[in-house]
Amino acid sequence: MKKALLFGALAALTLPAPAFAQSDFYAGKRITIIVGSESGGGYDTHGRVMSRHFGRFLAGNPTVIVQNMPGAGSIVATNYLSNVAPKDGTSIGIIQRTMLTAKVARMEGVQFDPMLINWVGNLTTETGMVVSWHNHPVKTAQDLFSKELIVGGAGVAADTEATPRLLASVLGMKFKVVSGYRGNTNILLALENGEIGGVGDWAWPNIKTRRPDFLRDRKINLIMQLGFEKLEDAPPEVPLVMEFAKTEDERKVLQLYFAQKQVARPVMAPPGVSPERMKELRTAFNAMVKDPEAIADAIRSGVEISATTSEDVGKVMALISATPPHIADRLAEAIKPR
Repeated sequence: MKKALLFGALAALTLPAPAFAQSDFYAGKRITIIVGSESGGGYDTHGRVMSRHFGRFLAGNPTVIVQNMPGAGSIVATNYLSNVAPKDGTSIGIIQRTMLTAKVARMEGVQFDPMLINWVGNLTTETGMVVSWHNHPVKTAQDLFSKELIVGGAGVAADTEATPRLLASVLGMKFKVVSGYRGNTNILLALENGEIGGVGDWAWPNIKTRRPDFLRDRKINLIMQLGFEKLEDAPPEVPLVMEFAKTEDERKVLQLYFAQKQVARPVMAPPGVSPERMKELRTAFNAMVKDPEAIADAIRSGVEISATTSEDVGKVMALISATPPHIADRLAEAIKPR
């Protein structure tokens, strides 16, 4: 699968060979991975895969546990990690990717600066899909300009809410967001039960691995691909969101927002963690994501690892921070809860 980044592809990823950090800081300690979403979803699954392997790549083999901290699409978790969690390298987090543009988009409740976060790395990149239930009147992207699609949302900053609001505001597509679902698992139950008509942003890898029956039995319509480039393994007739931008500003707003898809499972440490400790965490992360045992565990768990380094996350953050003010204003207005 191609991995494009906003305004051009990043340099090819080169990860160091597996190596253990040399200090004994983590001996006898416990690392907590704060997951900024409910249990059962993709972020949580990645967190639990990471918890089973990360400690093997740190000297001292610390215990690693997962603590779910859902709320406002990871704003609660990112606020906690940035302001309350220990800054000694024993608390890290997997947060939702919309946190990367949280400050630019002026999301309510944000008490952190994404540019000050210590990025450990990123577990995978991905493209999302707009989908509708098989018998819904909305069956194509063009239908969204004349027919309303009711979708479920899992928090004001979550993709499931922010993406359909963006598409409605910038492109004029007709979405209605029903908020209040506790994660993607509950959204999918609501979809099957007929409470909602679709999902406004569902990761393509999760569709394939976690609900392959939806594809096999044609229970869903694939409406639109959400990313920079078309997927190689998706039906080619499903259009790309960028095809619907009518002006250069619309294209730039979409590019800014969907840059986050390149950092689909960002792993962070709090601001203030020492450079020495961050080097240990990053070295361990880079080794873990190349480890055959960890990769096989991810596949068995229904997720994939297509990792990028902390430096690559930093490049995406630099592009976001360089956003022209009028584009930032447009994005902020587009994804603001109505």
